[in-house]
This record gives sequence, structure tokens and C-alpha cells, in this order.
Amino acid sequence: MSDDQDQENTNANTIESLEEDSSVADTGSSVQDELSRKTEECKATNDKYLRLAAEFENYKRLTQRDQREQIRFGNEQLLKELLPVVDNMERAIKAARTNGSDVALVQGVELTLKQLSGILTKFGVQAIETAGQDFDPSAHQAVSYGPSNDVPANKILDEFQKGYRLHDRILRAAMVSVSSGPAQPSEHDSTTN
Repeated sequence: MSDDQDQENTNANTIESLEEDSSVADTGSSVQDELSRKTEECKATNDKYLRLAAEFENYKRLTQRDQREQIRFGNEQLLKELLPVVDNMERAIKAARTNGSDVALVQGVELTLKQLSGILTKFGVQAIETAGQDFDPSAHQAVSYGPSNDVPANKILDEFQKGYRLHDRILRAAMVSVSSGPAQPSEHDSTTN
């Protein structure tokens, strides 16, 4: 009987070792599954990191651009407020010349205007050219439109108020009169009646 018992013990040991091997195999496949899950999780985290890094770079670029714009156009409101002062000084000079006022006073106002204009130019403000130019609705504000035998159609006839530009941005559009071209005979007849 001992041989039978030894045989049974051997068979039991063999069965147990086979069961252990299958549990090890099961454990191996679960380890593989876990490894593949962790690999996918790592890839997803890496993709998320790369997107976040790209978004941060875009944010940084936009912030830097906004800062440059702020520096470049930060004094825009102040410069807009100074433009009427320039207009008034130009009007004073024009009025003083037509009325024959004191020459020294006119020269003093002219020098002050020149100095103020120099400061505006230093900060990037330029007058918008109007004389003989084509009408540009982005830089000119048409306040009248009429015929002219001397000036072709859609050209500026007269400037009522100067326009100014700060770098590439319009501070104030020039107020102008625009030519509609030579007067038509029917227009002359209707205006004379």
C-alpha cells in the first residue's frame, strides 16, 4: 500500500504543481494586461502633457504680443486728447496772420506748435496726407461731396480737419470734402433755377 500511497502523493503533487503553473500563467497574463494598461495610461499622460505644453507656448506668445501692443499703443488716449490742442494752435496762427497780429506772438505760437508736433512725431503720430489724394474711407471722413472742374472724381477737394495716425492705427480720420468730378450740364441748370 505504501507504493499506492506514494503514487497518490506523487499524483497529488503533480496536480498541485500543474495548478500552480496555471495560476502563474494566469498571473503572467494579468501582469501583461496590467503592463499594457499602464503603457496606454503613460501614452495618454504624455499626449496630455504635450498638448498642455503647446497651449502654454501659445498663451505665452499671445501674452508677449499683447504686451508689445500695449507698449506701442499705450499712450493712444493721451495722444488723442492732444490733437485738439494742435488744431487750436494751428487755427490761432492762421487767425493771427489774417488779422495782422503781433509777429512775435505768432512766431512764439508757431514754435510751440512745432515743439508739440515734434513730440507727437517722436511717439509715432503722423498727419494723414489729404491734398490731391484719393478718398480712402479708412483714413478720411467725407463731410461733403460736390462737383469740381479742377479735381477728378473721388479725389479730395478740401481738408476741414487734419487726420492723424499712430503707427499703423488711425487716431482720428481726416474730415474732407470729396470731388464728384466735373459738373454735369443738368446740375448747372438745376442750381441756377
